[in-house]
Amino acid sequence: MFNIIILGAPGCGKGTQSAHIIEKYGLSHISTGDMLREEVELHTAIGDVVKKFIDRGYLVPDDIIMREIFVAALKKNKSKGLLFDGFPRTLFQAEYLDEILQHKKSKIALVLQLEVDEEELFNRILNRSLDSHRSDDNSETIRKRIEVYKKQTVPLIDYYRKQKKLHIVSGMAPVTDVFQNIESIIDKIKNRK
Repeated sequence: MFNIIILGAPGCGKGTQSAHIIEKYGLSHISTGDMLREEVELHTAIGDVVKKFIDRGYLVPDDIIMREIFVAALKKNKSKGLLFDGFPRTLFQAEYLDEILQHKKSKIALVLQLEVDEEELFNRILNRSLDSHRSDDNSETIRKRIEVYKKQTVPLIDYYRKQKKLHIVSGMAPVTDVFQNIESIIDKIKNRK
């Protein structure tokens, strides 16, 4: 299996680029954000708990995330590979994911870090909120989400850099240019295999 992680702050374009990666490389998409929002929309017991965290801009606790990811990964066991979109978000999650994959005789092939200026992130999310009507797309919560990202997710950059898996991609360019950069990274790594 060829497994990829795509990281970046809220609004950096992870979902957009993930769609392109999935289409080109035939990977199965695992997005914690999508999974959790679906639980919220369905008003499940987990969804009700998750909504309280999302509405305040906080990360959902690791035990809930890991249970959902584990179930999703098991369901997609026969795919060419997995694309983890916005996951892991904490060092604990990254280490746990490595353990899960190791038990499945697999690993993360590469990690893409999309970088976008903070003001641009803020403006993108505000613009997105006009269409999405997501409860976490408001000024106060956006700023909180960006701060939480910097505090809890940025340590993953060093974690994956030490594993020599980290590839930083500017997310400031047009979508097609960003994807061309991503494609060249993925193709280079795949050709080494």
